[in-house]
Amino acid sequence: MAIAAKKDGILETVKTVAYALLIAGVFRTLFFQPFWIPSGSMKDTLLIGDFLFVNKMAYGYSRYSCPFSMCPFSGRIFGVEPERGDVVVFRHPVNGTDFIKRVIGLPGDRIQMQNGVLYINGEAAVLEPEAPFAEMFEPQGQYGNLPRCNNAPVGNGGECLKDRFTETLPNGVSHSVLSIEDNGRADNTPEFTVPEGHFFVMGDNRDNSVDSRFPQSIGGVGFVPFENLLGRADRVIFSSAGSRMVYFWTWRSDRFFRAIE
Repeated sequence: MAIAAKKDGILETVKTVAYALLIAGVFRTLFFQPFWIPSGSMKDTLLIGDFLFVNKMAYGYSRYSCPFSMCPFSGRIFGVEPERGDVVVFRHPVNGTDFIKRVIGLPGDRIQMQNGVLYINGEAAVLEPEAPFAEMFEPQGQYGNLPRCNNAPVGNGGECLKDRFTETLPNGVSHSVLSIEDNGRADNTPEFTVPEGHFFVMGDNRDNSVDSRFPQSIGGVGFVPFENLLGRADRVIFSSAGSRMVYFWTWRSDRFFRAIE
């Protein structure tokens, strides 16, 4: 009897684990998708090594975010358009890579950069200086990327600084943006008019982001179709400054469960 009871206990444990894994798989497939931040284009809102879950239900399903392996539709179902200022993950319109940027322009908006200042429909976003963003000049993340600094050259282990501002969009959404250099390659742009069904996205690290300011013909993002949006990024769940997640001494516990603004 004791052996039978032990076998029944093991069987129940296996069943419990299997059910838990199944529920976790369904939860991930239907509602959320994990995403690691591989680059510094969204600093200081998101840092290399941040881990988050993308809310796939925020804008409804498309053929890219569909929970099934093959979806028989194009466009979106249950689609709710993103708001200006949302941080979104999307499928690159050309190469299919997953990107994360901030929604700046909605369909019909006119977007332009003038001397590093963002203009939306002719209205300048408000910029208020903050304390500089400081980080150590060293390889970051699993790819060993080195940060760019506006106080360069900086030796290994030195303090790397970037100018930081609070940018307030016309709808009142505020977030930090970084500037590495004056008159950078995308600090002055032509005026873009966002087509219907598309969005204009930018990285918060303005001098270190390949985004909608750059056309797809030269490797940029260009305008992002609504159906390419995978979901909205709402909260950082975990963060590590190291090249491996198991290096617990590199964990950034102050970023665990931090809301994304």
